Amino acid sequence: MEKLKNPDDLKKYRKSLESKHRPDIVRIFICTTGCRALGADEVCKAFKSEIEKQSLKDKVEIVDTGCQGLCARAPVLTIEPMGIFYGRVTETDVPEIISRTILKGEIIERLCYAEAGKKTPYIRDIPFYGKQKKIVLRNCGMVDPKSINEYILRDGYAAISKALSGMTPDDVVNEIKNSGLRGRGGAGFPTGNKWEFVKKAVGDVKYLVCNGDEGDPGAFMDRAVLEGDPHSVIEGMLVGAYAIGSKKGIVYVRAEYPIAVEHLNIAIQQAKSLGLLGENILGTSFSFDLEIKMGAGAFVCGEETALIASIEGKRGMPRPRPPFPATSGLWGKPTNINNVETFANVPIIILKGSEFYKAIGTDTSKGTKIFALAGNVKNTGLVEVPMGTTLREIVFDIGGGIPGRKKFKAAQMGGPSGGCVPAQHLDLPIDYETVKEVGAIMGSGGLIVMDDSTSMVDIARYFMEFCQEESCGKCVPCRIGTKRMLDILTRITKGQGKKEDIDLLKELAEVTKSASLCGLGQTAANPVLSTIRYYLSEYEELINKKDTQSLPQESPATQP
Repeated sequence: MEKLKNPDDLKKYRKSLESKHRPDIVRIFICTTGCRALGADEVCKAFKSEIEKQSLKDKVEIVDTGCQGLCARAPVLTIEPMGIFYGRVTETDVPEIISRTILKGEIIERLCYAEAGKKTPYIRDIPFYGKQKKIVLRNCGMVDPKSINEYILRDGYAAISKALSGMTPDDVVNEIKNSGLRGRGGAGFPTGNKWEFVKKAVGDVKYLVCNGDEGDPGAFMDRAVLEGDPHSVIEGMLVGAYAIGSKKGIVYVRAEYPIAVEHLNIAIQQAKSLGLLGENILGTSFSFDLEIKMGAGAFVCGEETALIASIEGKRGMPRPRPPFPATSGLWGKPTNINNVETFANVPIIILKGSEFYKAIGTDTSKGTKIFALAGNVKNTGLVEVPMGTTLREIVFDIGGGIPGRKKFKAAQMGGPSGGCVPAQHLDLPIDYETVKEVGAIMGSGGLIVMDDSTSMVDIARYFMEFCQEESCGKCVPCRIGTKRMLDILTRITKGQGKKEDIDLLKELAEVTKSASLCGLGQTAANPVLSTIRYYLSEYEELINKKDTQSLPQESPATQP
């Protein structure tokens, strides 16, 4: 690839790609990332073989994509321009799809989406997709993540071109601030403010870090973006680096995400080949390079200071703040850290403007949020909705409701350190403030649905076990508090609880929450506090059942 020397070169390059694009060709988009576990690779190979066999290369194109969202129907594919969605496809279905759907336009009913006895082959008619608004996931499932050309065809790198050719770093920071974008890693801190702190910090070297250490059980939002649209994250980092004055970026990804690492490596090399990473990007004085650092999978490394320690080759443990990373972060230099989803929002904000972005969402929470919808719900998968969408809309309109004849009981929001939101709050508009009011947190976006057969005490025990195992042990409140809470919860679930255990759990939870060093300990008590708040009767029932069973029984001989 010849390097692009200025913003006009990028425009010309895109036009040349458009001139080669054939709108008359049928494109079959196959998810080969998350769906790979259920045979998507074999389906993809079968399609390529069948197309070769029938000499259809000039009429049909196979596109390997990232996650298309509806994981419950995996392996999935979409056919354009017809807008057809097929799910649970196997390699034996391939010849029929080619002969009937591609060549004759016929629908194969058994592969269609079905709900309440009705089947539809069209994406536009599937509620799972119709209720979503895709900004971060705009390209996932629609492009080959290993092709920079496909990204450029969809306005890729136009945002950094716009920033470099007509905006100052201050303009970029102000645009992000005006958009209302808040960090999607969990805390929800205003992104523009964070960038401004680092921009104003004194230092000859500044670092920009992308936190891809997604460790919540059941969460795979960041993984899906890195696997399905890595260039959007790179472009978001380019804009951020220009804004804060950074020349060096690091993407911190857990090693358990091999496909994400593979696709990100390919994307970085492609961007370098076109001159979109490296020295004098698009002919300007702005230079920025990027590398990947793989983490070993410690949950606590999602915390900024622990992540920094890990990158530096130290044990991933948090440190007290201040100083904050904005003034003294990686190797003592000013450092900005945002997560994958946050960076993926940035290109759209710069390209379409902050007013476009801030028109989506609520007064205090702008834009969209991705949720990994999992658990006892029909349509599990990735969901992107405007902030303020209710829990009912996500679970029932998008998720299709609870399987079988079960009823909705609760949703665990915010990962292992989040809280359980009960049925009485189904109409809760999900944003940072309202979620906090009911005892949960937005977190990175894990959303686990539970039906009425779920023991909430056991759920609290499960998440406490996770937090206790993942605690780095540096501070006493977290190390001892999580262990003691786990011991009590385990005892209660085994029918060995005591009446005073509930008050003791509350006390331990509050102390751990208020005295822990980092976010892990500060939020680890949320599952305990939220389940006691809304499901106290389940705790009492387990404890009282034990007490009843322990009462001395009269012998049959003494009974009247």
